[in-house]
Amino acid sequence: MEAIDAPPEPRVSPLELFFDLVFVFGFTQITGTITEGPTAANLGRGALIFLVLWWAWGSYAWLTNAVPMSAKLARVVLCASAAMLVTALAVPTAWEDGGVAFALGFLLVMVLHTVLFAVAGENPETTRAAILRLVPTNIGAALLLVVAGMVEGTARPVLWVAAVAISYAGPYLTGVAGFGVHPAHLAERHGLIVIIALGESVVAIGSAGDISVDWGLAGTALIIMGLLVGLWWVYFDHEAEEDEAALTAAEGVDQARMARDVYSYLHVPLVLGVVFAAVGIHEALLHRREPLDPVFAAAFAGGVALYLGALAGIRLRRGSRPGNPCLAALVVALAMIPLGREIEAVASAAVLAAAVLALAFAERPRSGVLESSS
Repeated sequence: MEAIDAPPEPRVSPLELFFDLVFVFGFTQITGTITEGPTAANLGRGALIFLVLWWAWGSYAWLTNAVPMSAKLARVVLCASAAMLVTALAVPTAWEDGGVAFALGFLLVMVLHTVLFAVAGENPETTRAAILRLVPTNIGAALLLVVAGMVEGTARPVLWVAAVAISYAGPYLTGVAGFGVHPAHLAERHGLIVIIALGESVVAIGSAGDISVDWGLAGTALIIMGLLVGLWWVYFDHEAEEDEAALTAAEGVDQARMARDVYSYLHVPLVLGVVFAAVGIHEALLHRREPLDPVFAAAFAGGVALYLGALAGIRLRRGSRPGNPCLAALVVALAMIPLGREIEAVASAAVLAAAVLALAFAERPRSGVLESSS
């Protein structure tokens, strides 16, 4: 009797890619807002806004991992795209008079996510129970943001922090039992959002304003492009495939927990790091012969440090060692946060690019995913 072949793993659909376009806009809005108001407070607000956008995006990454995008009901995702567009449009004023619009868009996105997950998810009995366990934290966090948009003073940042903390605590408080995982699809989905974030950094190179292209600008742009190539290289040549293999090797609820930790949580600093680095990239091109403003230096080098720290965390979570080259590059990036305020911006970019490219060259694709403990 012939063995029955396992059904093929689902791939990322055009509908999901269309949904991601809104998040490209949202990321651009965050970098633009920080660039126009370079303060430590705006950097923190940008991080909180990103965490809200990421939670919405990640929720739908899990949704499309469980709901076939060929189903007609999946077109509800388009409605979520429209609601998310409202949220993205309100990013620059999310902490001002646009806070209610930002929060209501997010609330609608999370309501649609819950309904579609409960109605159309695989294994409805277990999936429905799993998503309903998250209703208090997902919807509760969105309602807190609505209230935050209505109040002023100290209450607003307190409510924002509470909303983010509650939403991110949800999957740990309730567990992830009942959520099935298609490893190839989830890995591809997160790989694409990393590319989107890197693409937004490339856009930052081209949005440096009406400045003449001379040898200095061209050289700075090439250095920054080298940094972005290095960031791409260390993830897609040394990381993405091993993360997917580790997730595939896990089973049952352990697989769902690994997916939660590696993708939903540890990819947060990875992608946020690229978004922050884009802020520094923009300024490094505009003022390449000047030291960076302290906020821009923190965003530029700190963003690269977040990215590298996330790689180290991901490797630890899947049972590997971060590796000395990764840790060395991380130390260099951290050191450049204060040094970036003292040296020319082009020099900061060169040091960061050299550190990341050295990491990419030092590492080789490893044949095994998990290091033997024996």
